Amino acid sequence: MPKLDRYLLREFTQSFLATLIILLMVSVSGVVADILGRIADGKVPARLLLSQLGLQFVSYLPYILPLALMLGLLLAFSRLYRDSEMAVFTGTGVGPRRLLRPLLMLVVPVVVLVALCSLWLGPWAQRTAQDMLERANRSLVVSGLEAGKFTVLSNGGVVYVSGISDDGTGLSRVFMHRQQDDRVDVVSAQTGKMFFEGERGRFLSLDKGFRVEGPVGDDLDYRMMRFARNEIALPDSSETMEKDAPEILPTRALLSDQRPAANAQLHARLTPPLLALAFALLTLPLARSAPRQQRYGRVMMGFLGYVIAVSVMFNGIQWLGEGRIPALLGMWWLSLPLLAAGVWFYLRDGQLSRPRRVRA
Repeated sequence: MPKLDRYLLREFTQSFLATLIILLMVSVSGVVADILGRIADGKVPARLLLSQLGLQFVSYLPYILPLALMLGLLLAFSRLYRDSEMAVFTGTGVGPRRLLRPLLMLVVPVVVLVALCSLWLGPWAQRTAQDMLERANRSLVVSGLEAGKFTVLSNGGVVYVSGISDDGTGLSRVFMHRQQDDRVDVVSAQTGKMFFEGERGRFLSLDKGFRVEGPVGDDLDYRMMRFARNEIALPDSSETMEKDAPEILPTRALLSDQRPAANAQLHARLTPPLLALAFALLTLPLARSAPRQQRYGRVMMGFLGYVIAVSVMFNGIQWLGEGRIPALLGMWWLSLPLLAAGVWFYLRDGQLSRPRRVRA
């Protein structure tokens, strides 16, 4: 590899990795806050915090990696222009096309990684997260119930159990307190077991217990019942999707799915790698500046351009799923023009027109 290519590749890679680390730190805090909010609402079991964090983070990589690549390249090119190194390269006959080789040495692997995350790893992470939430619905241990502790349910009820079986489904000496409108319901039982019935949700089958129901206020309208078996519906605390939801289907299955939502999800996975390549090629013309000129304005311009493109992509995917955009048009109207503009501006070094030659 020529010395110039090694030097530029090292500069590009260092800027990209530094930007990626910063974006990852910011993104982790946002993902953690989102998952903690869902845990507080009772939608995700607390024991699944770390696993859900890792899986959700994989789903966000197709949007983090292109931004880190673009900002890293913008910072690297801006530094080369600021320190007059680009002027030296141009004076020695090294133009934009010569810089394409070290640029693609970094861009191509990153774009391939974005495509893998968007087309394969992201859907796999979504399916795995949904499977874990469904298993949590079937297991009292994973759902948050612990022996000897009071557990607050998502509907405001409180459950206390003295013991839980090894498989996480059976329990002993159960106490449950619920309040609906102006009525209080208190249930106690010697033993119980949780079971799951399709779309109806989770149920507790309590054996040999008592149930007391009465008003919240000073009224004495209480009823006491002794039962041999009582089935109580538990709130579905986990956010789960249908088995055929486009968000969790493999990409190969989306190719033969005729639903507008499936077509929208397919283009949602195809667009990020194309955007990553387009914005990577736009970094050189966007970073052009005079020596000793401030470089952060160009970086902000590139960041705003990426944010606008991603916002348009999300809106376009929603319109595509609603049928407001023809299925054949997909999201090609966004990705292909940006990619063509990136190639064109790169080859012309960001110049809209070339100076005309005037005869002497």
